[in-house]
Amino acid sequence: MSRPLSSSLVNSLAQQAGFALAAVAPIPESESETTREERARFDRWIARGSAGEMEYLKRRNESGELVRSTLHAVFPWVKSVIVCAATYNTNQPRSIDPAPQGSGWISRYAWSENRTAQPPRPSDYHNVLLKRLKSLETEIRQHTGDFESRCYVDTGPLVERVYARYAGIGWTGKNCTILNQRLGSLFFLAVILTSLEPESSIPQLTADRCGSCTRCIDACPTLALTPYQMDATRCISYLTIEKRGSIPEDLRAGMGRNIFGCDICQDVCPWNAKSLRESPPAEDPELAPREALVNPALDWFASLTREDFAQWFYGSPIKRARYEGLRRNIAIAMGNSGLAEYLPQLEEWSRDEDDGLREAASWAIQQLSLQTAQG
Repeated sequence: MSRPLSSSLVNSLAQQAGFALAAVAPIPESESETTREERARFDRWIARGSAGEMEYLKRRNESGELVRSTLHAVFPWVKSVIVCAATYNTNQPRSIDPAPQGSGWISRYAWSENRTAQPPRPSDYHNVLLKRLKSLETEIRQHTGDFESRCYVDTGPLVERVYARYAGIGWTGKNCTILNQRLGSLFFLAVILTSLEPESSIPQLTADRCGSCTRCIDACPTLALTPYQMDATRCISYLTIEKRGSIPEDLRAGMGRNIFGCDICQDVCPWNAKSLRESPPAEDPELAPREALVNPALDWFASLTREDFAQWFYGSPIKRARYEGLRRNIAIAMGNSGLAEYLPQLEEWSRDEDDGLREAASWAIQQLSLQTAQG
């Protein structure tokens, strides 16, 4: 017979496996008030159209329930969720710091390379953390006996931050990320769903420590945030990674120099500044920052051929944006740069066969021409 699952045991084993922190979240009953509230919140978010083109978030089971609204919709056997955190904060520049002229921004979670490999090669946190989860899963079995389980890193039918909150990993910030007093919010979440009973059936909720601060909301250039709610269709991360084709014209200027993801709401957060100041993270050799991707030059990125892109980002999260999407994002960043030197490249792209790139380049030409005319 399996033993109850202890957060202290899980945290100890998870740190040995390479995680910064881990805890166990109980699963509230399917008809509990907590479950009903979470289901209703997710249902409303989907109904508002806030998921945009992310169809996987809208998937329903045979009963018509949104599968991500509650684990009960897919895994009736789940009794606990092991939630692990792996930090990706670094001492590298932030997106809001002064940067070289003509540089773009790639979200820091996608900078990673595996320096344990020779030569170092791009790494994807999905693969790195899944391997660690599997190792942790094996170790836990040595202590508890066998159990049913599933391991997920951003791929499972659940909203990880809900269970991170239940596990006491942190609280939900006003920008919808999970905040931890020691780690801030710059960490990945990875989970193991288990059939094991947790030691406590009561969610270990952490008090909300955002207080009256609204820096993340005030800093969002596309107005994607309201307190504790995010409209993905306006989020720069969604626009640069998930959105296919043309980007709405009214959001392009707000994208600034971001070409893959966005860190603004996290970079302005006082908890992340405090974390870096008081608990500087040790570099994770499998998720180390790739220097070439920190404030990369837009003209260098624009020069990459499809073959270059495939080679440079093989095994990297950046491939999710696809070659066409990345060039579209670069065109918009060029239009926001104020640098007329990009006009020849944009003129070439304005005749490209890809609709999204062609439209973005034409818009960028107009922006730069207008700025040049104004002097």
